[in-house]
Amino acid sequence: MAAGYAELLRTRHAARLLVGTLVGRLPNATGPIAIVLFTRAEGGSYSLAGALAAAYGLANAVGQPLLGRAVDLFGQPRVQLPAAVVSALGMVWLALAGTGSAVAAYAAVVVAGLFTPPLEGGLRALWPGVLGGREEKVHAAYAMDAVAQEVMFTVGPLLVTLFVAMWSPAGALLALNAIGVLGALSVVVSEPSRKWRSAPREAHWLGALRSRGLLALLGAFFFVGTALGSITVAGVAYADEHGGQAVYGWLMAALGLGALIGGVFYGARQWAGAPERRLRLLVGLLAVCYLPLMLVPGPVAMTGLAALSGVFLAPALACAFIVVDRHAPAGTVTEAFSWLVTFFGVGAAIGTAAAGPAVELGGTAAGFGVASVAGASALLVLMVTQRVLATGGRSRAVATSSDGVSDGSGDVPSEAASAS
Repeated sequence: MAAGYAELLRTRHAARLLVGTLVGRLPNATGPIAIVLFTRAEGGSYSLAGALAAAYGLANAVGQPLLGRAVDLFGQPRVQLPAAVVSALGMVWLALAGTGSAVAAYAAVVVAGLFTPPLEGGLRALWPGVLGGREEKVHAAYAMDAVAQEVMFTVGPLLVTLFVAMWSPAGALLALNAIGVLGALSVVVSEPSRKWRSAPREAHWLGALRSRGLLALLGAFFFVGTALGSITVAGVAYADEHGGQAVYGWLMAALGLGALIGGVFYGARQWAGAPERRLRLLVGLLAVCYLPLMLVPGPVAMTGLAALSGVFLAPALACAFIVVDRHAPAGTVTEAFSWLVTFFGVGAAIGTAAAGPAVELGGTAAGFGVASVAGASALLVLMVTQRVLATGGRSRAVATSSDGVSDGSGDVPSEAASAS
């Protein structure tokens, strides 16, 4: 599969778009961790740290579909770069103002979260045009996308702790957001981003949310986000008891590394059968792997359990990307992917908010218990809605213009198996 990924990356514009998107998303990927560490360094409680991270996540959840719909309507450059700059300024505000004024701190994280650019959904909208509309290559790109994200989630926590060690938590916030703006700039000045246009869309106030299958998927990934959000805060509590910030960085990096390994193995083959059925299995395995975290053993064993808890995350995400693509109404592709980010982000915000009180009331194990309950809930949603997901799946046949830039049109119903 490494050779397959290399072939994809040799496609014109592919490597630049992937790397630029990952770098542009770095502030968002590390935002909750950076906010928690910054708040604790300022003398704030676990509850305040969790609440600020939750406010950031909720604002991000509100902004993603709105900005995603704006991208579908007005194109990528007009939305992505201005949003990235405003979001970075919100984090600059937090770093300079501190948490002495709760109102100012909440306002800063809300601005940062609300204007986070929808680079993730934007990239998935660009893949069909960049790859010539070949469905098997687009699905392989989704798998590569999920794997690449886990590289970022592996490196991101280490970067946060490195920047904190080199400068300070405030310095880490400033550096990460400056890097993020440069990543967004790299994407929006590229030819595919400048030329991309969404397919014609039906005027409907619900937009992508008029798809029942998409709603079912979003409900499940709300709870996956809850699990990951709770681990962010529970991990800080564990690290405080077992060695401090370095332990926390290794735990979060191990989770990302586990997902990276799982994603590489998942992408090493093509999968028969409907992706909706495969997704249920992957989410079930993900939920099972959250359970051992409540054992809270020593740092070495806990790092191993953190890696295990991430193994099925990238495969579940890669499969979810295909399901989103199959169920999104025409002309709503960026918005649909942004809704996935939104529900995931809302879930993560709820998880961070719930884990703080859980840790204070029941200890670190209770914080990880939130992840276990959330994982089981995600599987339950997929089980209850399996009939909805089984109907209405579509295989997207992508029309491309003469210059190879996708116009995003052409949804064709299909019962064929989707390859990942």
